[in-house]
Amino acid sequence: MTTVSTQLQERLAAPLLSRRARHWAIAIALYAFFAVFMIWPIAQILRAGFTATTGGFTLRYVSLIFQNPVMVQGLVNAALIAVTVTLITLAISIPLAILSVRYDFPGRALLTGLLLVPLVLPPFVGALGMRLVLSRFGPLTQLLSDEPLGIDWMARLRVFGIILVEALHLYPIMLLNLQAALANLDPAMEQAAANMGASRWTIFRRITLPLMRPGLFAGSTLVLIWSFTELGTPLMFDFYTVTPVQIFRQLTDVADSPLPYALVVVMLIASALLYVLGKVVLGHGFDAATTRASVAYVSRRLRGLPALAGAALFILVFVLAVLPHISVILTSLTATGAWYKSFLPTQLTLGHFGHALVDELAVPSIINSIRYAVLATALALTIGLGAAVIIVRSDLPGRGLIDGLSMLPLAVPGLVLAFGYLAISIWLKQQLGERMPTWLDVQQYPVVLLVIAYAARRLPYVVRSAVAGLQQTPLDLELAAANLGAPQHTVLRRITVPLIAANLVAGALLAFAFAMLEVSDSLILAQRPEYFPITKAILELTERLGDGPYIASAVGVWAMLLLTLTILSANAFLGRRLGAIFRI
Repeated sequence: MTTVSTQLQERLAAPLLSRRARHWAIAIALYAFFAVFMIWPIAQILRAGFTATTGGFTLRYVSLIFQNPVMVQGLVNAALIAVTVTLITLAISIPLAILSVRYDFPGRALLTGLLLVPLVLPPFVGALGMRLVLSRFGPLTQLLSDEPLGIDWMARLRVFGIILVEALHLYPIMLLNLQAALANLDPAMEQAAANMGASRWTIFRRITLPLMRPGLFAGSTLVLIWSFTELGTPLMFDFYTVTPVQIFRQLTDVADSPLPYALVVVMLIASALLYVLGKVVLGHGFDAATTRASVAYVSRRLRGLPALAGAALFILVFVLAVLPHISVILTSLTATGAWYKSFLPTQLTLGHFGHALVDELAVPSIINSIRYAVLATALALTIGLGAAVIIVRSDLPGRGLIDGLSMLPLAVPGLVLAFGYLAISIWLKQQLGERMPTWLDVQQYPVVLLVIAYAARRLPYVVRSAVAGLQQTPLDLELAAANLGAPQHTVLRRITVPLIAANLVAGALLAFAFAMLEVSDSLILAQRPEYFPITKAILELTERLGDGPYIASAVGVWAMLLLTLTILSANAFLGRRLGAIFRI
């Protein structure tokens, strides 16, 4: 009897032992990926920035950055832009979050979804539209002045235009985090304060706002770091006295000079300080702020004029956010040279859309971007699903570290990772010489590193989506299939993946959308025209005389159409859970 019982226990324990062994195998593979493609790029930059020509440690190159007034001004400008953008996104998102979570009115669901569209309408394209609006003889001049020589708005409002474009692009990140924070608040605490006679403003200031700190911290930190390291928008505005553009303009010297590495090191340190600042200011009091609601909050139904006012605010923000992109659409429909000294185009055409599909630079870039984004999404799905399984389904001691490493790309600027991949490629070429594999040489064949860079940058979206799905899926079904003798890969394919398919699709859609219009990786790693993705092609087209800006706008419109459908689809799959993807 004892022998039979022991055999039964061993039989039941065997799948568990096999499962744990597979978890260790997955964890080791994940650690290898993070070490090579996330830690090594950062370490390579730090090594180059702090290593003297004699091989020893030095602070000389970093100190030279602070001795250069132009470099210092670039850091100051980047910080001012980041802080201002963050404050504007807060001012926009707080009332929108309260309206979308605490109140209900006709059309709220549709309007809330539309508010997320600017997130994938890249500021790179929006900056193109804003630059056209602010041109010397552009629509703004025609609306406000009749000066025969026009008005150089770009000289007067260049920084304002950058801040506006970035704020209107990034507010959805803040909004998603604030919505999630509000949805998790316990209304009993606010109701108790109201019963004690506190006014609505006092309740909001003393109760609601402090309890929203997790959302405020996550949203503010992401917006701060994102806007501080944003490359595409200031580049489109020809604003060169800002750190990301200064780094980009020194790419030609990266193989021979350590100063570009030192500048990236300074930017990385500044980004870390911004993160710490957000943690100190907003991170205090997380224990109280992260308590779950004991009762559900019942949305207050708005009717009549209040409902109309709420909808009007949503519509106003959405229109302002897409206004630069509307300018891009109008430009794409304008005949070459037909929008000059007039408020609106004087002649329209659909020809640029056709030209965008045959242009020798635009067509390959579209194909390249689709190819890169598909491969990157597949890679991110594979790695993200493995990470989610370890985080949720395993009891391995290092699963928390894997979770943190998966979120690292949200806290580390994309410009830093892209520069790190470039540094690795250059270092390997110096070490291996002619033995260097072509697929590792960015200057010859950037496809492999571009795909890996895209996947690494968008991995957090897939991981958070998959983790959310697994947390809501019972483990019993997987264990039952394993105990019936199903191999682990069969359990994963037949049980786990179908149950979290909606989450995986949502994460994949977001990864694909952002990879399609990735800026930093594309501008730094794609150095040969035949490998240009969309963003690099748009930048090149805007600098081409004649129909270049019009074809660039048409390419941007094609991309906007695709990505708008993508973000709406992701929102349909995840709803308010979409906010969990943008947390660190």
